[in-house]
Amino acid sequence: MSEKTENGKCPPEARSHQRRKAPLVEKMESGKSKKAVVLFSGGLDSTTALYWTADQGYQPHCLVIDYGQKHRRELQSAQRIAGYLRFPCRVIRCELPWGGSALLDKDTPIPKGRTYNEIGAGIPSTYVPARNTLFLSFALSWAEAIAAGAIVIGANQLDWSGYPDCREDFFNVFEKTMQAGTKAGVDGNPVRILTPLLKMTKAEIIRLGSRLGVPFEWTWSCYQGGETPCQECDSCLLRAKGFQEAGTSYVAGH
Repeated sequence: MSEKTENGKCPPEARSHQRRKAPLVEKMESGKSKKAVVLFSGGLDSTTALYWTADQGYQPHCLVIDYGQKHRRELQSAQRIAGYLRFPCRVIRCELPWGGSALLDKDTPIPKGRTYNEIGAGIPSTYVPARNTLFLSFALSWAEAIAAGAIVIGANQLDWSGYPDCREDFFNVFEKTMQAGTKAGVDGNPVRILTPLLKMTKAEIIRLGSRLGVPFEWTWSCYQGGETPCQECDSCLLRAKGFQEAGTSYVAGH
């Protein structure tokens, strides 16, 4: 595991879109004392969760994890957005050499063209073994080190791909483990897991993000790399469904 950016911070980028930045900067400069570690991938959900965190009065600390996924595209989006917002950001590398997922294994194709019923049935090959267990553990370590009171994750269990570590009961159990296994928890100051998007539809997430000023065009949802989204993988299809049901024009990431 290693940090990938100088001094553990994401580089500042993208100085346009000042209309989006102003409200969050004002909140950051208003003397907030609460800290939260945000598991941040640069996707639509995690970016909306990041903006929600700032809107709730927290000082977001972005944790971006390179777990050896097939492409770097989402990592680039995460660094771009975090750098633009000037939030503290750590990019760490935690490769999973044993694979076990279509997002990791070069020879395992990523499912394409599935119906929404097929997407919601069963656990797909894009599930990464115990990914959120690992991610939450890293986030917990950083949170306890900086005395942050919360971890924020943009998990969703409605318009989703059926991942078992995106369910409410998983987060409830893991939070109890965090309380029992950390100094902060034993001392009566447990770190909480906040899942603001867990019970929202994708359309509701997009409406929330629109209200908060999320730059959807900078987010990346596609499981494939490349210059433009494939529009065929489960994540692309769910994104398109969300914009359609939200009654707003579709915004592709780039």
